[in-house]
This record gives sequence, structure tokens and C-alpha cells, in this order.
Amino acid sequence: MTLFSLAFPLAAPFWALLILAPKWRWTSRIMASPWVPLLPLACYFALELPHFGEWGRAMLSPDLAVLRTLLATPWGAGLVWAHLIAFDLFIARWMYFEARAREISPWIVSPILVLTIFLSPFGLVVFLVVRAVRIRSLA
Repeated sequence: MTLFSLAFPLAAPFWALLILAPKWRWTSRIMASPWVPLLPLACYFALELPHFGEWGRAMLSPDLAVLRTLLATPWGAGLVWAHLIAFDLFIARWMYFEARAREISPWIVSPILVLTIFLSPFGLVVFLVVRAVRIRSLA
């Protein structure tokens, strides 16, 4: 299994807890750790470190052609994929705790989290709208 294909399976158990068992006491305990995204980030670091100089130069002076070339490599695509998986999980973790604090039903949040897995910017915007509506309803 490549690091590219390993990133999501490392995050999947956390997603399953957030979506399928949001009220289980262990879900809150496990997700309370800020280290939750560390597993997919391990893939990121394993892909990044051998290419640190090359990636660093590309990030210091962003150029579409250079970035396109790097992303076309197996390590470049895997690097960005692991980054997306880790940060989507980080956002989902925040959404989970924010929903609990605002008493937003898991019946509403779980489908938003599913959307977030596939299209995180859309999931985040939908959650922010739901959150804003909830805040206004409590005021």
C-alpha cells in the first residue's frame, strides 16, 4: 500500500466515530485529542521530508507550471492528498465540538460531515450557515 492510499484509511476510523457514533462517550474522549490528524500527517511527512528542498523552493516562489509538475509526481499527489485528508479531519473535529457546544443535532451534523469528507469547502460553508442559524435562534 502506498502512502497515497494509506492516508484516508488512517483517518477513516475518526470519521466513522464523528458520523456514526457522535454521542458515544468514547467519541468525545478520542476526538478531544488535538493529535487526531497526526496519522494522515505521518503520510504527509513521510512524503515531504525526502523532497523538502524541492517542495520548499516551489512554495517559496509559487509558480503554476512548477506546482503542476510536482503534483504530477506520485509523491507530490500523495503529499497534497495527505494534507487534504489531515486538514479535512481537523476541520471536522472542530465542527463536531462546535456542534456539541451549540447543541446542534447529530442528525444535522452527520450529513454535513459526510459532505465534508468529499467536498470539504462546501461542508464547511454549510456547517457555518447551520451554526449561524443556531446562534441566532438562541439569541
